[in-house]
Amino acid sequence: MKRTRYSAEFKAKVALEALAGDLTTSQLAARYGVHPNQITQWKAQARTGMAEVFSRGPEKTAKSHEQEIKELHAKIGQLTVERDFLAKASGR
Repeated sequence: MKRTRYSAEFKAKVALEALAGDLTTSQLAARYGVHPNQITQWKAQARTGMAEVFSRGPEKTAKSHEQEIKELHAKIGQLTVERDFLAKASGR
């Protein structure tokens, strides 16, 4: 039996509906064709994930992205220098 992979958007949609409480977990499972235990897990992940989203500010997220971009640019530069050096050393 092949394991089904669900998109993050699908998981979020089902978890939000489960958190809303309009339908039971069994009803949601029947509607989306997912096992009730899976919905319970996604619901728990959504609860813990929401706290993290609200605990970090948008400016903190933007700064971490900028830092990551700087690190990646530095790595690209390093790899470019290494590639050029190896190309010269090999006579290409």
